[in-house]
Amino acid sequence: MSVARFWRKQVQRYNLVGTHCKSCDEYFYPPRNMCPTCRRNGKIESYKFNGDGEVISFTVIRTAAVGFEHQTPYILAIVQLKEGPKLTTQISCGIDEIYLGMKVKPVFRKLGDGGEKGMIYYGTKFIAAE
Repeated sequence: MSVARFWRKQVQRYNLVGTHCKSCDEYFYPPRNMCPTCRRNGKIESYKFNGDGEVISFTVIRTAAVGFEHQTPYILAIVQLKEGPKLTTQISCGIDEIYLGMKVKPVFRKLGDGGEKGMIYYGTKFIAAE
């Protein structure tokens, strides 16, 4: 399997695919095999989120982990999707542009690489929806 095909097969990374429990109407991201509320009585189905969300918390990373030094400063936020789940994600905007309650949408961006000879990997980040 080629490297590109491997990453395309990471469905939830590229398409915000989670799960939905038809029994209690809860949505989950990342996907779950069992509903924590309904347990065995839950009827779990795959669900593709449209990605519309809102920033409910954020921080500015100024001292990055190894491999992310060239990206500083960058914004790491908790986004609540319209359907309910919360996820931690990077927001692509200026550090003076972000605010609590900011409406965001997903975009496909480079997340990093495996070094000088490593492969580049991509995934979902968020940008302002306005």
